[in-house]
Amino acid sequence: MKFKFTDKDFEEIGKVLGTKFAKRENQYRAVLLNTDLGRKLTIEIYPDLNIGEKKGNLVSIFTPNSHVQLHFCDGFVASDILGEVTFFGAHADRLSGIVVEKQAACSTFTNVDAKLLSGDFETLAPEVMLSGIALSLAEPLLNKDKEQDG
Repeated sequence: MKFKFTDKDFEEIGKVLGTKFAKRENQYRAVLLNTDLGRKLTIEIYPDLNIGEKKGNLVSIFTPNSHVQLHFCDGFVASDILGEVTFFGAHADRLSGIVVEKQAACSTFTNVDAKLLSGDFETLAPEVMLSGIALSLAEPLLNKDKEQDG
């Protein structure tokens, strides 16, 4: 997948999350605050960054208690209805993703079998079901990319 973030993408992500991105060289940065719950989350996106010997998109999330990164981000799904943005990266038949919520929270799912995205979620153990449901929003984009490659 040759996904590249655009200015329009940052506007869409910012709209869903209720924030705006500031650009500094090759970094886009936004801060989410939830004063009711005492949360602060910073999101930094580096499009087309050197990651080892390859170039790719890097998404970093910082909270007061954690730092999470997604290397080689292949795209995102922004949902106004859910108030969240799912960033995902695919490698072989595995998918990893970070879900950033408007309420300044995030969840991370790594190395998820792509077959779980379109399966019957009710047949999965509850511990596994959440990752399949959370990342299933990315499935149409993954299928679209496969059609373009094939």
